[in-house]
Amino acid sequence: MATIRKQWVPKGVKLPMILPYTSKGRRLLSSLINKTSQGFTQFRHSLAGFDALPQLTFLGVIIGCLCGLLIVLFRLAIEWPLALFLPQGHESFETLPVIATFLLPVIGAFIIGLCLHFTSPKYRAVSVGYVLERVHNFQGRLSFGNWLVQFFGGILCLLTGQSVGREGPAVLIGAGAASLTGQWLRLPNNSLSTLVGCGVAAAISASFNTPIAGVIFAMEVVLMRYTITGFIPVMMASVCGSLVARATLGEDLFFTIDNAEISLREIPFLLIAGLIIGTFAAFYMMMHLRFSQFNQRPVFARIMIAGVITGTLAILFPEILGLGYDTINLALEGQLAINLLLGIAIAKIVATSISVGLGMPGGLIGPQLLIGACIGGLIGTIGTLFFPNTIDNHAIYVLLGMAAMMGSVINAPLAALTAVVELTYSPSIIFPSMMIIVISCLTTRVLLKREGIFVAQLKQQGTALNNGPLQQVLGTVGVRNAMNTAFVQTGTKISANKASKLLERKPVWLVIDNDEDDLDPILLRASDLALALSSLEQQTQEQDLPDTANKDEPTIDLLEIPGQRFDLIRIHELASLLEAKQSIDGVNAEALMVVPQIQTSSKTKILGIITRDTVNNYYN
Repeated sequence: MATIRKQWVPKGVKLPMILPYTSKGRRLLSSLINKTSQGFTQFRHSLAGFDALPQLTFLGVIIGCLCGLLIVLFRLAIEWPLALFLPQGHESFETLPVIATFLLPVIGAFIIGLCLHFTSPKYRAVSVGYVLERVHNFQGRLSFGNWLVQFFGGILCLLTGQSVGREGPAVLIGAGAASLTGQWLRLPNNSLSTLVGCGVAAAISASFNTPIAGVIFAMEVVLMRYTITGFIPVMMASVCGSLVARATLGEDLFFTIDNAEISLREIPFLLIAGLIIGTFAAFYMMMHLRFSQFNQRPVFARIMIAGVITGTLAILFPEILGLGYDTINLALEGQLAINLLLGIAIAKIVATSISVGLGMPGGLIGPQLLIGACIGGLIGTIGTLFFPNTIDNHAIYVLLGMAAMMGSVINAPLAALTAVVELTYSPSIIFPSMMIIVISCLTTRVLLKREGIFVAQLKQQGTALNNGPLQQVLGTVGVRNAMNTAFVQTGTKISANKASKLLERKPVWLVIDNDEDDLDPILLRASDLALALSSLEQQTQEQDLPDTANKDEPTIDLLEIPGQRFDLIRIHELASLLEAKQSIDGVNAEALMVVPQIQTSSKTKILGIITRDTVNNYYN
């Protein structure tokens, strides 16, 4: 005790005040740690249920704040250097000399291509398509390597003026942060997809300052389902992400418009505009998919080609560099001529489809806003020139073009509608936006047979999304919530007396441990043992042997008695019922044993039993 006081306790401080160095303090600290660990373990296990709404909402707050901070960091890493480098702000690439306009994307492509060349191919998969694949085919488990490539690759792309957007990288940044957090906390897989939705919503909300559009985008594009259990946590995360962004970056609107009203006389013109924008959207998707076919070629060469083409086009139309939100505002103000609007739209389509298609780690949502704004501004300007009595405000067509282009390309009409409404804070734009989005989406999907760009990308790669009703139902429930814990473990041979004691515990299943260590246990119904024990007792009574006390107690061989036996295969406790079904179907098994993800001893600990009937009955 004196040694402890001399080495660790400050002079004048009594030893009992330093709780960790007393036996009472150690007990209190140990008790606190144990209770915290047990509480968190119970919290994790509760997430395996279908109705873990409070727990997911709490996690939504954490994920929302975390992703909001990451997006703020991502934006500042782009905007601060550009604000120092560009003379009129972080979007004023148009003010650069012609030679700089060409060299900036070329040099940037050289750096990006070099970095990707030394990056493992499995980590080069980025964008929203990668997130969709991981959510629907891999239980929402994203890789840290892909996250790093997207984060720093997106920064390099936007710093060097590549014709890409920041919202696509933001989706993967948010989704990856949420997924990696869930994996680090060892949360059940059925909750990971909801957490990914929370990350996506918070990221879009913080990037665009559009909390409602963040929620709709996460549910409509990424999760592809609407449920109360998923909706409320995603909504909470989106609010938190927006709060973080507004507290640090401010609440300025991206775009403003004085009057978004239209007259009924403009409805035929809206229909024509929808057809035109839908056609441009289909043309962009065709170009993008065509260039995506070269993704097996060397990555450095692909990125360099994209940089050179972007730089060449930027000599004529420097507005295609970067995000282009300043160009959208110029279109709203009517400061861009008809030929410039058309030239920017076509150049942006070519540059973006080549850049993203050939593997630039950037997004395509932002560029669609600029393309749609230019096409819409072109239509509106022509309308005011030739039909002045019908159309008197070209600016509204700039916003309508943004909504229609975004909705058609990503096949998310509701997300596009809410994004444009929130970006402008103009409720009067809802009616015309709905009309033009419907027409453009019908044109793209029905007339020109084009799916949403992210799904089309995956199909071209030979990847199908497992997002049917069966997957959606079973993927939201963990095996811990459905497993049967009414079982007992025993050896292959037991005495009649021990069998009676086992049955007194009223198990449903018997898990028979094989004598050989390298073999998995075998499953047997407890009712089969009860029948065998009853038959044995009846035989003993019929024989009516004297001096039974001196006889050896009968032994029951559980591998020999009548009954149906199942080979048990393992599944870890974090798995969902969807993974359980895939495991059962994959090896044509009938039963699984749920085991801890981390084994603390050499002997396998069994937590519960999942049978094929359990999975089928849950779905039905």
